[in-house]
Parts: sequence; structure tokens; C-alpha cells
Amino acid sequence: MSHPAPPDLPASRTESDGSAVIRVLSYNIRSMRDDEAALARVIRACAPDLVLVQEAPRFFRWRKAAARLARASGLVWVTGGAPATGPMILSSLRVNVERTEDLLLPHNPPLHRRGFATAVVRVGGARLSVLSCHLSMQAAERYTQAGLLLDRLAAMGEPHAVVGGDLNDRPDGRTFGRIAGSLQDAWATKPWGGEHTTRLGDPLQRIDAIFATHGVEVLGCGVPMALPGITEADLRAATDHLPVLAALRVPAAG
Repeated sequence: MSHPAPPDLPASRTESDGSAVIRVLSYNIRSMRDDEAALARVIRACAPDLVLVQEAPRFFRWRKAAARLARASGLVWVTGGAPATGPMILSSLRVNVERTEDLLLPHNPPLHRRGFATAVVRVGGARLSVLSCHLSMQAAERYTQAGLLLDRLAAMGEPHAVVGGDLNDRPDGRTFGRIAGSLQDAWATKPWGGEHTTRLGDPLQRIDAIFATHGVEVLGCGVPMALPGITEADLRAATDHLPVLAALRVPAAG
């Protein structure tokens, strides 16, 4: 399967006015149960400043696994993993972390416990809230979690924010629509690369997404199918989801 090369996605940089162009990657990595070397190659080729992970390792020796992935990807662990029941944040050394918090969401047994990994970071003169999520497979719980997500962003108190996650919902669903009603759906705002995020060969769905507050400029967002350094073999081997990569311009903090 061949894919035409998309237009260039802007590289990370800091502007003279203090604003920052950042690359944000959202990626469900299935607890690193697949080809770790392929996973690291995909992440490195995306050259992200922030990686918003879902299904990070969360059981025995999860910290060692997270550190191994960060090291292989040229990144550092910020927060999340087991304390957030799977969501995790990694960053490049370009990112200054100001504070972090992992939150557990209300639990409805026998459904899986869910949580958010959150941080406030600074890049150049820009500051933003960051949240990684993996929402429920049950529709009513998922919709409630979308409201909790928006409440959490508001409580973090930053005017600019980015969210990445596996929503277990499509753009025409209630949960996806609830989030997109308050935040920019980055792919819908400035599509780049591929759209569908389920594994190659599976039914075509967009269930993973990156969102940003309206003061953030979306420069491009999508699945990096034809990005230099990324191969179809690695995408198939790395995990059962496709990654979503966005380039965003975040204004300087006031």
C-alpha cells in the first residue's frame, strides 16, 4: 500500500515573539506488547515535543518499561502510566515541566478504571496544559468522562491546552462531539496525512484524536503515513492503533 507524501508538517521552533510551534503525538501503544523497536522508530520519526500515550504499561515493573520507551524514543517521562491507569505523557528536553497530576476517574465495576495524565508545561515563551486520556468503551460512562475532561482543563487554569487520546468514539458520536464542541478537533481544523487511526486493514475509523483550545493555531494534524522515516511495516508492528501527529502554534504566555 502506497501513500502520497503529504505537505511538510512544520518543524518545532520558537518564534521571535515567544510563541512556540510544537509537535504533539497521540498514540495508543497497547502496553508495549508488540515490537518495541518499531514503536520507538515511529515515535522518533515524528520528532515530537510531547507524546500523549494511551495504554502505557501499568503493572509489574511499569516504570522500567516507561523509561525504556522514553530512552529508545529520545524523550523523557513526564507523568502517568500506572497512577493514571494507562495514560502517560513523554516530552523532549525542549519542554519545561512546571507541574503534573495524575487523576483517577470514578470507577463503575466491572468496567475498567480510567484516569487522566496531566501536566502544565512551558516551551519557549508559551505555556499550556496537557492532558492524555483513554475513555471508556461504555457509551454513558464515556460521555460522562468527556465532561470530566473539560472540567479538568478548566480547573488547570491555563488559557491554552492540548488534549490527546483514544476516545473509543467516532466524530459523529456524542462523546467526540461533546469534546469537539468546546475544543478544536485538530484533524478537522487542518487535515494533514491520514485520517483513520485503527490498525491498517481493520475497519476504517477515527477514534484517536488531538484537540486544542481555540487560541492555539493548528498547522496540520493526521496520521503520519508518509512521513520520512516511517514505514508501513513499523506501523503494523508497533501497536494496534495508528499515531496522530499535530503541529500547533501556541501563543506566548501573557
